Amino acid sequence: MQQLNSLIQEASNLGSARADQEVARVMQICNACRYCEGFCAVFPAMTRRIEFNTADVHYLANLCHNCGACLHACQYAPPHDFAVNVPLAMAKVRQETYIDFAWPHAFGSLYKNNGVTLAMASSISLVAFLLLTLALNNTLFLAPNGGNFYAIFSHNTLALMFGAVFLFAIFAIAIGVTRFWCQISPGAITGVAAAEATHDVLSLKYLGGGHGEGCNNEDDAFSLWRKRFHHFTFYGFMLCFASTSVATLYHYLLGLSAPYALNSLPVILGTLGGIGLLIGPLGLLYLNYKRDSAHGDANQKPMDRAFILLLLLVSATGLALLAYRDTIWMPILLAVHLGFVMGFFLTMPYGKFAHGIYRTAALLKNAIEKRQKNSLQLGSD
Repeated sequence: MQQLNSLIQEASNLGSARADQEVARVMQICNACRYCEGFCAVFPAMTRRIEFNTADVHYLANLCHNCGACLHACQYAPPHDFAVNVPLAMAKVRQETYIDFAWPHAFGSLYKNNGVTLAMASSISLVAFLLLTLALNNTLFLAPNGGNFYAIFSHNTLALMFGAVFLFAIFAIAIGVTRFWCQISPGAITGVAAAEATHDVLSLKYLGGGHGEGCNNEDDAFSLWRKRFHHFTFYGFMLCFASTSVATLYHYLLGLSAPYALNSLPVILGTLGGIGLLIGPLGLLYLNYKRDSAHGDANQKPMDRAFILLLLLVSATGLALLAYRDTIWMPILLAVHLGFVMGFFLTMPYGKFAHGIYRTAALLKNAIEKRQKNSLQLGSD
């Protein structure tokens, strides 16, 4: 009875509890119940622990895919006195992960407090700067030139600007995820574990809700649309990245400079990727507005929506640029597209984009851990 009263008292102090403390409290209750043990990777990993330190909390929070199934199945969810809400607790810690492991740390803190403003203001400012540059050079409107972007901005200028920003973003992400990886002490990576983690990432396995029927969104009905829209977004992004990579090889290895024909590999990959990055984010934005407010942290929704909107603007302006590249509007569309792309690169390490990187690391840790002996013997592996 004393332990029960203690749990109720802890639940009543939710407003003042730190996010990591709340996850530890919730996991202790879940560890005693275990009704959701087969739902996703979080609960089997939970059974390997009696107590949950900071490293465990960050690991489990990033292993959580926020599918919502456990909340609707939980007998201790609000309005119960225990007030167990796993998606909410995990979402708050995930945001702390992106901030705590961010490099430089000050950038992460700045994004946490002003994420929406920073993402949109940086993109719009870059668009305005590029448009001003065009105006000063009298290249805001030019006669159609077959879509030759390098007549507006030279290849070396674009390569230097975007190469530097992209490399900074990759370097910052690498430092952050390396810090995270070292904290969670994953153990030795094996080929089998790496293969399983890769499969789980590419298939978005745990957006199936543990039973393959999908996530809960606005109610307790299961749906696979969140998983499908994530697939459109992820593979759309990868196709756009492949398009840029192929174009780079064309330029430096084959000596073939842009613009490329509509039936060329870079244009085909970029077009398919751009379409995916329209369908996926539009669907995710719709689901985000429709989603049950109990799923996740409501304070993070503006930041999530800003990220989705930025993806939409990148893809929409890119497709518009392709469609109107042989018109007088090409310089303006180029400046707008490049501004949003650079804004996206600048915020990659600190916002919603980072969740894919940290979740991949958590899934790899999970694949490694499953193959290690469970010394506690408190539950099934």
